[in-house]
Amino acid sequence: MHHLAVYAGSFDPITLGHIDVLERSRSIFDEVILAIGINIDKPPLFTIEERREFAQILVERLLQKNPKGAKIRVESYNGLTTDFARKQNASAIIRGIRNVTDLASECQLAITNRQVAEIETVFILTGESFAYVSSSLIKQIAAFGGDLQRLSALVPPEVIAALESKRRDPNDPLSRLAKESAPD
Repeated sequence: MHHLAVYAGSFDPITLGHIDVLERSRSIFDEVILAIGINIDKPPLFTIEERREFAQILVERLLQKNPKGAKIRVESYNGLTTDFARKQNASAIIRGIRNVTDLASECQLAITNRQVAEIETVFILTGESFAYVSSSLIKQIAAFGGDLQRLSALVPPEVIAALESKRRDPNDPLSRLAKESAPD
């Protein structure tokens, strides 16, 4: 039996913590789809295309570093994660867990997904060095003028370069937020 899992998220932006969870999942499944979706509760910083490009670069880097383990592919989707997972004939949805707060909210979602869509959720704990990293935190640091180079242990260099570019673009909302939050 082929065990395929969907590791879904908005990945806006993708972090090294996400890649850590993806790498850990490769020893459990035969194939993993890193599925980039839309979170209607959060306005996106990066387009789906940008997020796919970041993810593809990181997946290729991961596969070069460690060719053993599950095959990985990057896809994007609209709609419910469970619908996407069923269309892919996935046996599970992967969710990364950083802390107890994540676990509480993810358990509720996992139970709902199992009852409504009959799909299991597998929780994978992220490595200790990524236990406090979130895409929201990265966006806040970028928006409020934080030193982006200090994020190098948390996000890939491509994401740092893209954040710097957005902050330099006067038409980008990130640039306006950074200017508004800069001390006088």
